[in-house]
Amino acid sequence: MDDVERAAAAVLPREVWDFVAGGSGRELTLAANRAAFDRVFVTPRVLRDVSGCTTDTTLLGRPARVPVVVAPVAYQRLVHPDGESATARAARDTGVPFTVATLSSVPVEEVTAAGGRVWFQLYWLRERGRSLDLARRAEDAGCEALVLTVDVPWMGRRQRDVRNRFALPGHVRAAHLASGGSSTAHRSAGDGSAVAVHTAEAFSPGLTWRCVEEVRSVTRLPIVLKGILAPEDALRAARLGVDAVVVSNHGGRQLDGALPGVEALPAVAEAVGESCEVLLDGGVRGGTDVLKALALGASGVLVGRPPVWGLAVGGEPGVRRVLDLLAEELRDALGLAGCASVAGARELRAVRLP
Repeated sequence: MDDVERAAAAVLPREVWDFVAGGSGRELTLAANRAAFDRVFVTPRVLRDVSGCTTDTTLLGRPARVPVVVAPVAYQRLVHPDGESATARAARDTGVPFTVATLSSVPVEEVTAAGGRVWFQLYWLRERGRSLDLARRAEDAGCEALVLTVDVPWMGRRQRDVRNRFALPGHVRAAHLASGGSSTAHRSAGDGSAVAVHTAEAFSPGLTWRCVEEVRSVTRLPIVLKGILAPEDALRAARLGVDAVVVSNHGGRQLDGALPGVEALPAVAEAVGESCEVLLDGGVRGGTDVLKALALGASGVLVGRPPVWGLAVGGEPGVRRVLDLLAEELRDALGLAGCASVAGARELRAVRLP
């Protein structure tokens, strides 16, 4: 995966690479996400038959080839002309769900038309009705779940974008927003990020638990809350009847100094028990990371940057190779840990070393 990252950095324009790779503030949380994974070690079991080792599992009650979901990433046409369509097709062929972002550069209907499992990520917009309309639109388009992002009242201060005065090129637009064709995201903000100005205009800082109930009232789809770190919030979500929570600090792109998801995961998993699924994102770079997340209580992980690296390097085949690599590495890690299945990984003992 490191090779794919380096290749993507080499082919993308510097300001686009910074938009994809960067975090907020001093990027302490961005770095901590990886460091936290590197501190986790598992205790393998032995003398177990792993000749039939499989990565097959279920996510939100539906089959998945591996316990991996492609995370929502905005504006994928920045890195390849086919954008989200190519990433979704690769996810379909790999047998994992793909999450369409509110800020996708391809409409959800084009993504679902290709088949496969598709989830829709929803931001709460200043125009409340438009948020609910997007939830209905996703269901009508054939999406399987709604992923409500709850940690973005506004975009974190991403210093790389500020320094680059980053703005979207004309051919990339927010396909689900009425102003996506020509918006402040496309006009230089002078001494800052045009994308941040645009999201500040579009996103509502008034997202509350009541809004979660509103979303529930307009859709029959499973609801996933993405951006949970506190066990108390996870427990409240479970009591509201959400189907899953994603333990996440937004890939280090929101509050700099927020706890790494891997550190928060065990307490969240303990808090909700079996009342809802627990997923993890932030810093997942290989199959052993997935194994560690399972051992710490997750039922699966979301991966965001690695598929985008693959998209930048090789389009749809590049994304497929990234996802196949994760599957290959996870199967290897499961077998070497003495686990014939994903369920077995959740029984492993995991420890954090200083």
